[in-house]
Amino acid sequence: MIRAAVLTLSDKASKGERIDQSGGKVEELLKTIGASVSYYKILPDEEELIVKELIILCEEGYDLIVTTGGTGISPRDVTPDATLKVIEKRLYGFEIAMMLEALKATPYAMLSRAVVGTRGKTLIINLPGSPNAVEENLKVVLHVIPHAVEKLKGSTEDCDKLVKKT
Repeated sequence: MIRAAVLTLSDKASKGERIDQSGGKVEELLKTIGASVSYYKILPDEEELIVKELIILCEEGYDLIVTTGGTGISPRDVTPDATLKVIEKRLYGFEIAMMLEALKATPYAMLSRAVVGTRGKTLIINLPGSPNAVEENLKVVLHVIPHAVEKLKGSTEDCDKLVKKT
């Protein structure tokens, strides 16, 4: 079982001015791979708050942290900046796969700065804030998450053997 945390990063949602639909979409999709979302929180777009929350969740042993929101280019979009301060290894393959899939839906996807990486034994994935973008981005990497988590936990199983099983 993958122990997951979901963070929605939105000034409006944190003030109750907007209902967060993206966090629920993340949880719905993660259930399809057997992940259990045992933590959910909405934070404003404040870089230091995000950094602190990500570090705490990593230290608490979450296997997976998925953020939604704050990945664009507006002045308040700071999620990738915060994530870069936290991660130790960046996973460009996840980022590229998500970008390629999102570009099939809209050319505006190229404005996303979503980051994916690891800290210790935790995988951290940034997603855009809209429910549609969450689905487009997460679906393309969803099937790789369990193997990534197992690798972070120390699995020595070869990736090619896993591919042959599926």
